Amino acid sequence: MLHVLNPATEELVATVESATREDVDTAVVRATGAQRAWAAVAPADRARLLRRFAAAVDQHLEELAQLEVREAGHLIGNARWEAGNVRDLLEYASGGVERLTGRQIPVAGGLDVTLLEPLGVVGVIAPWNFPMPIAAWGTAPALAAGNAVLLKPAETTPLTALRLAELALEAGLPEGLFQVLPGEGPVAGDALVEHPGVAKIVFTGSARVGKQVMAKCADRVKRVTLELGGKSPNIVFADADVEAAALATPMSFLDNSGQDCCARTRILVQRSVYERYLEVLAPAVESVVVGDPSDDKTEMGPLISKSQLARVRSYVPAGASAIRGACPEGAGFWFPPTVLTDTAPDAPAAVDEVFGPVAVVLPFEDEADAVRLANATEYGLSGSIWTRDVGRALRVSGAVRAGNLSVNSHASVRYSTPFGGYKQSGFGRELGPDALAAFTETKNVFISTEA
Repeated sequence: MLHVLNPATEELVATVESATREDVDTAVVRATGAQRAWAAVAPADRARLLRRFAAAVDQHLEELAQLEVREAGHLIGNARWEAGNVRDLLEYASGGVERLTGRQIPVAGGLDVTLLEPLGVVGVIAPWNFPMPIAAWGTAPALAAGNAVLLKPAETTPLTALRLAELALEAGLPEGLFQVLPGEGPVAGDALVEHPGVAKIVFTGSARVGKQVMAKCADRVKRVTLELGGKSPNIVFADADVEAAALATPMSFLDNSGQDCCARTRILVQRSVYERYLEVLAPAVESVVVGDPSDDKTEMGPLISKSQLARVRSYVPAGASAIRGACPEGAGFWFPPTVLTDTAPDAPAAVDEVFGPVAVVLPFEDEADAVRLANATEYGLSGSIWTRDVGRALRVSGAVRAGNLSVNSHASVRYSTPFGGYKQSGFGRELGPDALAAFTETKNVFISTEA
């Protein structure tokens, strides 16, 4: 059994039966049959059913949000946005069903066309940090493209996934088309990855596990999309609105308690404005309200688990020079907002993905030095550039090795734009107008017109 705990109180929320390898085998058989029938559904009708699924999510948005608060410790406002994002992803994907077109290619002696056909059964392995939206990143476009989906949620956060599967059935999606398999990674996760009846794996998680998934998929020549984390820079140039940049910094790495692959945890500030930046940053970090995630006034909640709390603590040495906020004591997995202010650029906290409310701030000299520091990590997922110089914004955007950059902003994810990383942040792109095509095979057909 999986034991789901409330991260804010450590109280048991639910117990969920853990899927076995045999359960995965059974699910694949059911999904294979359901997928064949689903692919034969007229595109307009498939789109209509996905919109009904979106409407069912919208009708149960508050229920889903409250469930996310209890199982993941998310702020209630964030959880409502996450449930709404699932709805929006389904609606967006439904719009692509009738636009998933091939091409007509000019050739001699006939007509050549390409067809985009569904892969079959897709396995989606979702993380615990954003259980609902990231699950939908793979599920919505895969379903829209005519595939069946087997979703394995994280061990600590299976409840919203299970509820979404119930809503899919209530909306009229066929039995077996979208199944949720709660379970342990080495059991249910590996079974999905290794199963010959699963055509593609979409994995979001750590680089360590992602490499294992990739190796197993390679052994079976199986498609895979990987989103494996980041160590994103927040670059503040002297010509920027320094006060605005400093005030925007706390939630760039404290959102979801820092458990965000896009968290801007490498704060790089030009030396000439470094002290002024810290003067504004310190009170902004210290004033962040940490506490009950169900309270609308709370700005940061708990970490997901005891083990994650221990991991985050290990990156902050005793007596380290830092800007610190406050957090509750007692039950719950709490850690205060922390910015390390005297850290070497190659220290673990400066190069590793901490996945908690801890950032480092480092000075840089000029544009070249900023780019060097920004790229001095094995990751390349996201980042921010603060400057009033449009030319500089474009130059630095071109030089930073990351898949998603924002200028004078910390926005990383929109369902209508592509998302993915460079280097060890993974490969492949999710979301955006090409999301459905990532779940298809391209078939070429030549029709001779010669007499």
